[in-house]
Amino acid sequence: MTRGKRTHAPDLEIRLLREGITESTHYVTAVVCDSRGRQLSAAGNAQNSTFIRSSLKPFQALAVTSTGTLERFGLNDKDLAIICSSHHGTIEQARQVFRILWRCDIEPSALQCPIPGEGKTRLQHNCSGKHAGMLAVCRQRGWPLETYLRRSHPVQQLIVSKVGELLGMPGDEFIRARDDCGAPTYAMRLEQMATLYARLASGNNLDLERIVRAMVYNPVSVAGEGGFDTELMQLSGGELVSKSGAEGIQCIGRIGEGMGLAIKVLDGAKRAKYAAAIQILRQLGWLDPSKAEALAEKFMNQGECKRLEAVGELPFL
Repeated sequence: MTRGKRTHAPDLEIRLLREGITESTHYVTAVVCDSRGRQLSAAGNAQNSTFIRSSLKPFQALAVTSTGTLERFGLNDKDLAIICSSHHGTIEQARQVFRILWRCDIEPSALQCPIPGEGKTRLQHNCSGKHAGMLAVCRQRGWPLETYLRRSHPVQQLIVSKVGELLGMPGDEFIRARDDCGAPTYAMRLEQMATLYARLASGNNLDLERIVRAMVYNPVSVAGEGGFDTELMQLSGGELVSKSGAEGIQCIGRIGEGMGLAIKVLDGAKRAKYAAAIQILRQLGWLDPSKAEALAEKFMNQGECKRLEAVGELPFL
């Protein structure tokens, strides 16, 4: 028996309403997969490929959890959370990144992420934790620090091989490009992103489970006060793990259920991915309605006369 060609439901729409009148429309592709990579629900074409951007960070952190680096340098779950973060560059967050480097006997000058526009040090860059984690692995393994961002460097080869293992494919098959922070990011299908988050949240991998625990119990480290990932993980009470990426990427895993959600706003708008995530979480029943409403109040109201409206659903396949 052959299965007919799968048709794609329309993209979701996120509309900006000004006093109830549509002013702008963003189109959103989204998919839910289980930990075996099976599509459960989708809107738009989940086969389309795009860069995963900072939603990759929990999987880049596998280089830390799988090599004994945490144990070697006495790093804790709060350190691991900042390694997975896109933080706000607060004093506390910058100090947490410095703590990682200090325990590994690495100078902050070894960081190769940029100094953010209004910042004074690379420690304040939102990807500094990820970079500190890569440097910590290099110190633990005796690999060179100066070239840690090169795609051919052992730490980058380790990361891509770990991601490839999770998706059952050779890491060398990924198209890679420099992210804004200088580290490699990968292009992949949206269904692959959802599968990664399903496996992250499944509880079947001890290294991933430690990453999830660090993020969920230290949500302020993952983004910061008022950040979507932080707010969602706090409101979900340990049931969801969430990580945003630039250019309209948002990924969420349902902990213990082995299900992952990946979202891509086609025009890259940040405001639209949050509105889409709230709409989908409501539909899936992954978040209590009152808590979804609290998120909507914060992330869908755009001012006195503007608000976002989500149109469409993810049909189950």
